[in-house]
Amino acid sequence: MTSTPLTRSEAKDLTRRKLIRAALEILDEEGEAGLSTVKVAKAAGIAQSSFYVHFKDMQELLRELAEEGGQRLRDSMREARRRAREHPGDLDLHRETFRIPLESICRHPELLRIQLRARHDPSSSLRDFAVETAAAYREHHAADLAALGYTADNERDRRRLEMIADGINAATNALAMGHLEGRYPDLDEAADILTALSRGALRLLRATSGRSGAAQAGSGEVGQR
Repeated sequence: MTSTPLTRSEAKDLTRRKLIRAALEILDEEGEAGLSTVKVAKAAGIAQSSFYVHFKDMQELLRELAEEGGQRLRDSMREARRRAREHPGDLDLHRETFRIPLESICRHPELLRIQLRARHDPSSSLRDFAVETAAAYREHHAADLAALGYTADNERDRRRLEMIADGINAATNALAMGHLEGRYPDLDEAADILTALSRGALRLLRATSGRSGAAQAGSGEVGQR
């Protein structure tokens, strides 16, 4: 059976995909220090000069890697949270919303390390991208909390949702790294801790929202007298 020849566009996309896969494999095995255009091109089976047809430099390839992986992760997390919202009493579904990012970080930890370093390094060419990515995760998580019914009608409520989202994301990163370093060998236990932190935060939102609503109602009654 004769295979259909690839179009120019398809061939270019295939080569681009090979470069991305090769870079990820090198990153996983050797860390960021092991990356070079020569090594990535060789692992992808193309000439080094062809690398620049697809990427301006290694930093652009790293951004592509992180962006692509980040979008897949956010989509998976959003679907898991949707299922958890539909079955609020199912603890396993809630726990799954944390197993997904924990496992993702542990599969390719160097991607997270690069972004964390870049966020705090003003000289990094990836800094803006890393800051934007962190903001996307925060907004994504805060939107999911709002979808659970926690109001975000004013600046205070929006700020609290974002603070909880930032805290949960930071805890997820810390526990994943602790697992990789051998301090927290059981990833299920890490997911349990994150579930407990998340549920505690939601209880706090519920309690403070109730007090805030009562205070506003009382203020309205006073004003009507």
